[in-house]
Amino acid sequence: QVQLVESGGGLVQAGGSLRLSCAVSGRTFSSYHMGWFRQAPGKEREFVAAISWSGSYIYYADSVKGRFTISRDNAKNTVYLQMNSLKPEDTAVYYCAAKSGDTPSGSERNYNYWGQGTQVTVSS
Repeated sequence: QVQLVESGGGLVQAGGSLRLSCAVSGRTFSSYHMGWFRQAPGKEREFVAAISWSGSYIYYADSVKGRFTISRDNAKNTVYLQMNSLKPEDTAVYYCAAKSGDTPSGSERNYNYWGQGTQVTVSS
């Protein structure tokens, strides 16, 4: 069983930065592709960013491209999401997720394991 625990969320003013972390335990972290998703109140969960197991392939949603950076440290079993130039519309619960297989994915249905989420609130 794989367990994912997010941390680093909080309240920040527009234009500020936060770094989310997702610690993974249970099985070989380096064999999983990782993704970040978010869900705002009243909206469906949406893709934010994904990274392959090696870190060689990275994908972003258009809405965060140029502002967010996904990275991973396989020695620490942790994936990160650095969020800069935050906007009120970035307010959401952020989830990390893990998937096996050949490639990372922007579709949540392809992810096998999920964390409990961490709240990010951006004030205007």
